[in-house]
Amino acid sequence: METAMRQLCQQEDGLRLCTVTAAVAVLVSAYAVWFLVLTRRLSGPRMWPIVGSLPGVIANRWRIHDWIAENLRSTGEAATYQTCVLPLPFVARRQGLVTVTCNPRNLEHVLRTRFDNYPKGPMWQSAFHDLLGQGIFNSDGDTWLLQRKTAALEFTTRTLRQAMARWANRSIKTRLWRILGDHCGVAGAGVDLQDLLLRLTFDNICGLTFGKDPETLSPDLPDNPFANAFDAATEATLQRFLFPGVFWRLKKALGVGSERSLKRSLEVVDHYMTEAIAARRQTPSDDLLSRFMKKGDFPADVLQWIALNFVLAGRDTSSVALSWFFWTVMQRPDVEHKVLREIATVLRETRGDDTERWTEEPLDFDELERLVYLKAALAETLRLYPSVPQDSKYAVADDVLPDGTRVPAGSAITYSIYSVGRMEGIWGKDCMEFRPERWLSAQGDRFEPAKDAYRFVAFNGGPRTCLGKDLAYLQMKSIASAVLLRHRLELVPGHKVQQKMSLTLFMKNGLRVHVKPRNLHSYITGGESALLQNAPDDTLPPVLDAAAAAAAAAAA
Repeated sequence: METAMRQLCQQEDGLRLCTVTAAVAVLVSAYAVWFLVLTRRLSGPRMWPIVGSLPGVIANRWRIHDWIAENLRSTGEAATYQTCVLPLPFVARRQGLVTVTCNPRNLEHVLRTRFDNYPKGPMWQSAFHDLLGQGIFNSDGDTWLLQRKTAALEFTTRTLRQAMARWANRSIKTRLWRILGDHCGVAGAGVDLQDLLLRLTFDNICGLTFGKDPETLSPDLPDNPFANAFDAATEATLQRFLFPGVFWRLKKALGVGSERSLKRSLEVVDHYMTEAIAARRQTPSDDLLSRFMKKGDFPADVLQWIALNFVLAGRDTSSVALSWFFWTVMQRPDVEHKVLREIATVLRETRGDDTERWTEEPLDFDELERLVYLKAALAETLRLYPSVPQDSKYAVADDVLPDGTRVPAGSAITYSIYSVGRMEGIWGKDCMEFRPERWLSAQGDRFEPAKDAYRFVAFNGGPRTCLGKDLAYLQMKSIASAVLLRHRLELVPGHKVQQKMSLTLFMKNGLRVHVKPRNLHSYITGGESALLQNAPDDTLPPVLDAAAAAAAAAAA
């Protein structure tokens, strides 16, 4: 009897195992067919079951922007593809789907025509909420509009003049020139120019935003708790985008890894900002924070979010663009020569032929406004190396892009600003060539923006176009002219210039340079050509893409 019962149980167990095995086989087969159909409908990089295109993203994380550009280039004139980061039934066609584009017509559609249908979205806002809250770069609707209207009053011509005199030029004269002078002619590891630029723009934007100068650009280059904590908080926040939201939320609940670092960093940031806000409540000034205080009775946490959003935007973008500009100039003596010749032409008219007077003070507002070639060179830098290389939006409702791509509600759309400037179909066959002249009038005496605004979105587009665009150009021209007037820069031999996976296009290893004195006498005697004697035109590198960057660094 027991033997019969045992045999019956074994038969039942075997039947269950067969049933489960058959069910699994059916599910796997069904999934395989479904996955095959999905992959045939999408045009992006290779996808894998369950994990989608994430393996490609991870494998190319240190060259992510070039990888995306290559994928977009492979689509031909469409300049758009769709991929899936979570290929699971009922999820893949919405939350897991990502549309990637650099097509100017699609960009105009998303950023202007259907602006209301493409907000930041819940994933972006939840990831950045701890750091940026409901600040201007992490909000939509009425909250965003109120902050933008209030902040717009801070970017008039009058306030730009004041900003240059009070913050930028003072920092250049009393700090940047002194530090570069201390390193001038000194052999060794050189100085990290990207770090100096980050410190300078950080001090400036803190002064403009809440009237407090953290003095990170001091001769001894001190560690600043607020600046360090702000950097660490930004890095930890960006890590939230590497994996599905449930992972970082679990880490936050457990207080481990990057979430633990984020919490500690935010405590330092909160303490610093609490003191800055309290000081401004007692003694209001003409800075951005004071303007918001006068506008309404904002709680302290809201004021902190507002201030931090502007600090994030104003520090990284200008310093990153300047780093790539100086790196380019070091490889292109012809561009450097033209920039200096233009500056010299202006200063001879405003300050005379005594070159010592040229470097007594940084250029003022009116002098900077006349530097059209320098502005063109900066615009060309931003075309190839935009400070914010990509951005993402969330589709509220089903939509169809101008090129026919269907975008389902709940899915994400990423527009690659980095790729826009590197597509032949958008900028022509010389798209990879660094050529400032493309931004000048036929006579070369006037800066001409791109006729199609969505071919150049380094400052975003539509209603969210960067409020600080004019300030950014002004600050970059001021710093670039001040550095080049006094010094020649040379890349430290063996220093490798690489892009960093970040919200902005940082150089992973910084920009280490040797600082040499500049001889301006040739611009008075008419011997400017001597500046190019070591770099004849036929040896000047015309292309500055990623491969050229790596080769140039290796050759150095």
